[in-house]
Amino acid sequence: MHSTEFVESYFDAWNHHDPVGVADHLTPDGVYRDIRQNAQRNHDELVAHLEKFFRHYRHHYELIGDILGNGNTVAFQYRMIPSSRGSDPVYRGAEFITLLDDSAKVIDDYYDAPEEFGARIAGPQHVATRRRKYAKSGLTDARMRSYMEALDRVMRDEEAYLDPAMTLPLLAERVGCSINHLSQVINAGFGMSFFDYVNQHRVRRAKRILDTLDDHAAVLKVAYSVGFNSNSAFYTAFKKRVGMTPAQYRRQHARNR
Repeated sequence: MHSTEFVESYFDAWNHHDPVGVADHLTPDGVYRDIRQNAQRNHDELVAHLEKFFRHYRHHYELIGDILGNGNTVAFQYRMIPSSRGSDPVYRGAEFITLLDDSAKVIDDYYDAPEEFGARIAGPQHVATRRRKYAKSGLTDARMRSYMEALDRVMRDEEAYLDPAMTLPLLAERVGCSINHLSQVINAGFGMSFFDYVNQHRVRRAKRILDTLDDHAAVLKVAYSVGFNSNSAFYTAFKKRVGMTPAQYRRQHARNR
């Protein structure tokens, strides 16, 4: 099966909320790894998990950008759109799939979601699981600090957040560490998800730009100049961090000048 056909079939199973259909994309000994929850599930475990998941969440899944392939590895980004307006926000994620013939040997799923997203599925053990998440990762406190400093330099000096196509693997390559270690650095070291970490830098840059705009300048142009690839993502991230929309922020700043 071609990688594009595999991904299309995979998305179709998710959009039909079909636990068995999703899990059947794994090889008999394949695993699905939920990086955020630090969970690894085989076929039957994934079916059981998704049966519970789909009872709570009926999202529609859409591909973002292109499907990337390198040998037997397939990577893509996706968005999770709630079934009804005004319910959950739109979440984003990325998956890295190692194929063996027509099935997935390993699926690594990275996604951006609040804590309660996983807690409602995982139950009361979720908090304890989060505490134990990195107990065996092999990342020492000293190495953690080193990676945090390197990450800060990449974001501050190289302004990596301005790249709208920035992903966790690309950022890990620039920092010089593994994907899993960078995920740990951001989650445990900075206490936020990958998307929140990148977006905080974009929002800071956006605020500096908005501080200099006159009343007639187009606020929407700021989104693309700081690395967002849509105005809706810009507004959502800005309001989440600042507590007001970009336009409200500019008006307030103008009054205070």
